[in-house]
Amino acid sequence: MSAISELSSFTRRKGKVTAEEKKANKRDNKAAYISLLPWLVGLVAITIGPMLMSLYLSFTDYNLLQPPEWTGLDNFTRMLSDARLHNSLRVTFTYVFIGVPLQLAVALLIALVLDKGLRGLPFYRSVFYLPSLLGGSVAVAILWKQIFGTTGLVNQVLAMFGIQGPGWISDPSTALGSIILLHVWTFGAPMIIFLAGLRQIPAMYYEAAKVDGASTLQQFWRITMPMLSPIIFFNLVLQIIGSFQSFTQAFIVSGGNGGPSDSTMFFTLYLYQKGFGQFDMGYASAMAWVLLLIIGVFTAINFIASKYWVFYDD
Repeated sequence: MSAISELSSFTRRKGKVTAEEKKANKRDNKAAYISLLPWLVGLVAITIGPMLMSLYLSFTDYNLLQPPEWTGLDNFTRMLSDARLHNSLRVTFTYVFIGVPLQLAVALLIALVLDKGLRGLPFYRSVFYLPSLLGGSVAVAILWKQIFGTTGLVNQVLAMFGIQGPGWISDPSTALGSIILLHVWTFGAPMIIFLAGLRQIPAMYYEAAKVDGASTLQQFWRITMPMLSPIIFFNLVLQIIGSFQSFTQAFIVSGGNGGPSDSTMFFTLYLYQKGFGQFDMGYASAMAWVLLLIIGVFTAINFIASKYWVFYDD
């Protein structure tokens, strides 16, 4: 009987402690919510609120000066006959489909070189990462415009060899290429991620491959690429999302007008012109949601396709 009494007493004490712990957890939760309150207010007021407002405006005719007038799907149907919008999509897709693979290829190549254990690795890593910090800035875009201008640095170097260079920025056939080159130049962020991924690949795989007589190229395709595929996938998704939203480079390099023959008229630049140049905020809001849909579709495609080429440890 004494044992049963002690067990009953222990159970009551345990229940009492649990109740006290619940009260302590509630106090901790309250403190956590109070700490998160500024972020939650910002999320609602700065992110969710404007997003819902833009969704409403996408179905209206709104010019900032008069109250929005409901027009239904008119803004979206207008896009079907908007030639400049179609051109902006073509330019943006070209920029993404060419710029992203080239940037990731250069980033991976530099990461492979740095992974060999060079002296002063932190210095080189910082130097190569610097363009990513500055690549989206106005100053670098202006510098790029000067480098590829008619009398810019590139043409000055070509002139030393008797070659008359074109106006890279003012020529419709090369204007977009110069901006793609600027995008490729900002390879620092994916390079750092690639470098971290390469450091996680066990050396024993390469040692076993060497024993089996595998060449360097075979080791790269059979070991490095499969083991690095999750990192490649991560970089690919991030860079595609970022590239679709590119704006500063095209705005500064093209002078804000889309460049010669609209050759650098990005979708975001055309959206800016419609919203803040022509004050057609309803149409601009509809364009913003189309861009969100495009990014969502490409992200979903990447996730669906990843099961065929991305390999994880398990």
